[in-house]
Amino acid sequence: MPPRNPDTVGARIAAARRLKRLDQAQLAAAAHVSTSTIKKIEQGSRQPGDLVLEAIADALDVDPEQLLGNGSLTSSRVHATIPALRAAIDAYDLPDDGPVRSLRELRDAAAGLEQQRLDSQYAQLTRTLAELSRAVHTLQGLERQQAAALLASAYRSAADAVVYKFRYHDLSVRLIELMRWAARLAEDPALDATAAYVRMETFFAAGQPQSLATGLRTLEAAIDAAPADATRQVTAAVGALHMRAAVAAGRVRDDDRARTHLAGATRCAEAVPEGVYAGTAFGADSFHVHQVAVAVELGDATTVLNAARTWKPPFRLPAERRSHFYIDIARAQLWQNLQDDAFESLQVARRIAPQHVREHGLVHQTLKSLLRTKRSGRDSLIGFAEWAHVV
Repeated sequence: MPPRNPDTVGARIAAARRLKRLDQAQLAAAAHVSTSTIKKIEQGSRQPGDLVLEAIADALDVDPEQLLGNGSLTSSRVHATIPALRAAIDAYDLPDDGPVRSLRELRDAAAGLEQQRLDSQYAQLTRTLAELSRAVHTLQGLERQQAAALLASAYRSAADAVVYKFRYHDLSVRLIELMRWAARLAEDPALDATAAYVRMETFFAAGQPQSLATGLRTLEAAIDAAPADATRQVTAAVGALHMRAAVAAGRVRDDDRARTHLAGATRCAEAVPEGVYAGTAFGADSFHVHQVAVAVELGDATTVLNAARTWKPPFRLPAERRSHFYIDIARAQLWQNLQDDAFESLQVARRIAPQHVREHGLVHQTLKSLLRTKRSGRDSLIGFAEWAHVV
């Protein structure tokens, strides 16, 4: 039964779905979300976050603003919370007075950060940051270390939620430094390695060869600093560092260094199963995605296109990682003058992780090249480019 109030996001989604002659299960499959999520949104018991809304809009072939009905994207909620986030960051060492729940309750709250990010509950995320800061300054001994580990992960979630996706680059640098600070307090080598992994984002964002070289040295120093008797968590974190270092080496055209780090990542991937470790996916499948990314950086289109024909990233990988695989495939296809294939790969990437694709610089570069060279299917291409704010 459709929502009684027609002026809701759920009602507009239901109406658009019926116009497309889709049932809820078909829309869920097209948007890569669960059927229960579609049901709850249409009933009004759940509000869609940015990523979910983008995915549903893409599946329905409508603009997200049309589903919102008020002319503003859910990202406006993000921007409205930035002052509170800045305040929480500024007070990291002198947090405001307030309640501090038990460590068990704080773990539960930290475990919900990812869902808060997906549901655009950024105000709640900021409150969790503030409470974890108070816990670090209130607790002692092992409990303080455990709270610091939760805080380091929370800083990363905050960065993923509102920094990289919404271009607050000054906050990016600040959150990364605070993540490194909290990781040191936690005395956890896996978190130290993860902080170095996240820090590389700033060097990638700068994009200059000198910055990339500095970032590569930073990654290698973190690899060297990891303990020899590594736990599974540390092994996975070091493997992720090798993967990221291989991409950085490829980007500065250091073939030997890139392959050395790929070999290091292979050894780590053989030692741990695919999974998410300290917030970073790592394992054999994640390695394969990065192997393709390194081939792209080295201009090895043959390896990339062979991968496209013989392997697809499994659904268990995070959406953004799966999406990035197809973004890289599109770049290699473009080099081979396979414009139609390149555009199809971008469309696959968009279906998997719409917001990621919409903001990605490599997508923008590929779209600009396609706009110059692609002759068929121009209307669809132009529509995609307009959606990504390229034209």
